[in-house]
Amino acid sequence: MDLVDLIVEKRFLGQEFLTWLWFKSEERGGTVLLPGTGDIQIVFEKHILLEYGEGESFEKIICTGLQAELKEARTGLKMGKKLEQARIHIVQGEYEWYMTIKASLLEFRNVKPPKTMASSEESNELEAVEGRLLERISLLETATATIDRLFTVFLEKRMSSSVWQEELTLIRNWIHKTY
Repeated sequence: MDLVDLIVEKRFLGQEFLTWLWFKSEERGGTVLLPGTGDIQIVFEKHILLEYGEGESFEKIICTGLQAELKEARTGLKMGKKLEQARIHIVQGEYEWYMTIKASLLEFRNVKPPKTMASSEESNELEAVEGRLLERISLLETATATIDRLFTVFLEKRMSSSVWQEELTLIRNWIHKTY
């Protein structure tokens, strides 16, 4: 099996992860418990891409709007469509990130790191520029590590059949909940 076939075969994991993360974010009003860190805020907002079908009957549906208006995306999940891409807002401590995550490769797009004191400095001295760059790299690494840890929590649940069955029941109930 070549790499492309493997990616296509396993893309469901990223789709399930994003669906699980969306569920987790709404389960406690936007708060998700991240082991080793504590509570972080995760909000799905403005843009969700759903996919359905294969081959010639493949469809993509984009749902946009405020977080409260993502009912259309939830309806798509009810109909069996898969969550392929989502715009999320993460708050961890005093920092906030905005990013789009593409499920099939867990690819980060349009990452907007937090504003910091260093990012508002206007100095063009070499040391100041280097400091801002290193801080930005650190903040991007923190965002990546946060998503990695959330994915690890998801995989631990997903690989335990009894735990996953309980989680799956909760997710299905959440999807079919009426508003």
